[in-house]
Amino acid sequence: MTSLHHFCLKALLATAPAMVVHAADIPLYPTGPAEDSSYVRFVNLTEGQIALQASGSKTSLALTPARPDSGFLPVAADKPVKGQLIRGNQKSDIDVVVKAGEFATVLGISAGPAALSTQVVRESPDDFNALKSSLAFYNVAADCKQAGLKAAGRDVSIFKDVAAGQVMRRLINPVAMSVQLVCGGKATGEPLDLGTLAAGQRYSIFAAPSTKGIRLSAATDTVR
Repeated sequence: MTSLHHFCLKALLATAPAMVVHAADIPLYPTGPAEDSSYVRFVNLTEGQIALQASGSKTSLALTPARPDSGFLPVAADKPVKGQLIRGNQKSDIDVVVKAGEFATVLGISAGPAALSTQVVRESPDDFNALKSSLAFYNVAADCKQAGLKAAGRDVSIFKDVAAGQVMRRLINPVAMSVQLVCGGKATGEPLDLGTLAAGQRYSIFAAPSTKGIRLSAATDTVR
């Protein structure tokens, strides 16, 4: 693999332990990034720990069940971001180019007990509202057809018909919320408690395969 000379992930990984502990969470403001800014984040959707290894660097960043996402890291637009996600002796290559103004999410997903795969989902956010919360739903569960989210315990749809490998985002009121995954019109798995959403903040919810079926997990969208 080529060096990470063209983007700053290598330097960020070198300081990752301190950064993960001490970095302040900064909301992504949808006036959008600067025209030449691009961001990539890495999210562990497996049930164990995986490591992010940047190409050309001996430093790795652990993505644990307690801290499964890296936050959005600034990278140079239109330059390759390369590396590997590693779980034990399982490895999955990363090779993604992020366009100017784009936010790319690289997801580490269990492809059965003996395999690890990656999937890239992209957004170009432009929906900021200081009075609302921005919520995205990523469907990375191939078995969840016509995926959607409802407010738990209520027949109120938040998202409908999100195809596998796709993301949908919308603005909602900043309230306490629990969500229920819906696949093919049927409630699937356990509800996920999001707590109280904050006005002006962005959130992501992921539907991904697990050993106990499709499960939901969530992350607050932050830049590092």
